[in-house]
Amino acid sequence: MGYKVAAIFSDNMVLQRNKQIAVFGEGTDGTCIRVSIQYMEEGAWRCTEEETIASEGKWCLYLPPMKENMDCRMAVTDGESKREFCNIAVGEVWFCGGQSNMEFELQNITGGKDFLQKDSPNVRFYNVQRKAFVDEAFLESEARTKWDMFDSESAKTWSAVGYLFGKNLSEKLGVTVGLVGCNWGGTSASAWISRDYLLSDSVAATYMEEYRRAVEGKDEDALIREYKDYLLFEVEWNKKCDALYAAEPDISWDEVQKRIGICQWPGPMCQIHPFRPAGLYEAMLQRIIPYTGKGWIYYQGESDDHKPHGYYRMMELLIKQWRADWKDEDMPFLFVQLPGHQYKQDEDRKNWCIIREAQARIAQDVKGTGMAVLIDAGEFDNIHPLDKVPVGDRLYRQAMYQVYGGLSQEEAQSPVFDFCQMKKDKVIVNFKNVSSGLKTVGERQDVIGFEMAGEDMEYKPAKAYIEGNQVVVCCEEIKKPVAVRYLWTNYPKDGVNLFNRYGLPVAPFRSVADDEEILYYEKIIHEILELK
Repeated sequence: MGYKVAAIFSDNMVLQRNKQIAVFGEGTDGTCIRVSIQYMEEGAWRCTEEETIASEGKWCLYLPPMKENMDCRMAVTDGESKREFCNIAVGEVWFCGGQSNMEFELQNITGGKDFLQKDSPNVRFYNVQRKAFVDEAFLESEARTKWDMFDSESAKTWSAVGYLFGKNLSEKLGVTVGLVGCNWGGTSASAWISRDYLLSDSVAATYMEEYRRAVEGKDEDALIREYKDYLLFEVEWNKKCDALYAAEPDISWDEVQKRIGICQWPGPMCQIHPFRPAGLYEAMLQRIIPYTGKGWIYYQGESDDHKPHGYYRMMELLIKQWRADWKDEDMPFLFVQLPGHQYKQDEDRKNWCIIREAQARIAQDVKGTGMAVLIDAGEFDNIHPLDKVPVGDRLYRQAMYQVYGGLSQEEAQSPVFDFCQMKKDKVIVNFKNVSSGLKTVGERQDVIGFEMAGEDMEYKPAKAYIEGNQVVVCCEEIKKPVAVRYLWTNYPKDGVNLFNRYGLPVAPFRSVADDEEILYYEKIIHEILELK
């Protein structure tokens, strides 16, 4: 075999500045691999090189840190054959992880055509191919992947969130920004964590157990055939569905299924299903580890809303895994808190509230993380909000505060709940990140979205108003309040109007958690004991 260089290395690539640069691939054991990079410095070409020996079918070496640069060349050789790469930039590299809202393409967002036609950013993009298992076809198509420069055609399919984040970052820092898209719509966090890590945690292990039960006792080939039959069915079903909605935009979901048949998404589970636990960790993430980057931006959580009480543990585990894989315990992890969302046919189960709460806890508990609050940026009956500008902007603000030091905390981070004080029939709510003050946006002067509960823990709509840097909450029906909550709903139908002075919305919260999470973990423990 000689050697191969990992597919993520191509012409036009971006390398991370000011960090050791990992270069890696596959190779016959004992093969000596030498990597050299030429770069322009002070008007002269300079060169640095390193070498390593392939072992267990792989090789990896690290080049010394480099400053930002716009025109570098790299060569990789085993002494017999040579791979050469040109037009390499050294700047800032960020990975774009998650599910469909991170995957959502630039061409499809509000204003997307204008961005494509009018922008000329110093941003480049590499998309990790979305294939769920490694076979010959996988390797052949992966070999054709490459880094793209920005133009109106190539950038159409870039992650819109990633692009808007990278564009802002490049303009501010004055360097090339490279984005690595590693995402897949509809995926649970469990798809992006290794089997060993999933099995190490009682909550995460439930995903593995559910998968085991789904395939247990079934012939592997039969399962794969069944899944491929489903894929054919899905193509035709989606065509009929799209036609129905085009003809009758207000048709109900129940009526759609009545006319064209039951939606079978995501199809039967099997060994090649993209949503299987650890599947995309193995087929996508491992293909780019340990490509050197600055950090991650992440937009996910929607597909774990059936297990909201376990989401804190899943997200904590995912961050731990990725930092271990990149051998960087401080690697920044910036993420989106789920926006408002509810399908019109669904009741408000408040499961997204629990996920948002878990995300807020991660931002508080796990070092090197930052949360972009998007409660004001959702769309009713649309799980894919079309305006991605606030998403890119708020992730960019997190990066400038958390990583680059270019913004103050209040310019970057939304106000979050701190504590509350009970004063007779009122509750005084205190926040973090509000030294510059709070404001209401829109015609109303009172604050929308507060509820209050007495000792019976039955929440009632409450009146609220700003007083200095605090919010005062009261309710005529409750004389002895014990708890308040704010925007505790999957989708805030009455709107969002509480912001800080920099235009960032106050994050949803509840002052008192119920016992649902405790009961959830007790249930998990009980199930594990039963299995044993």
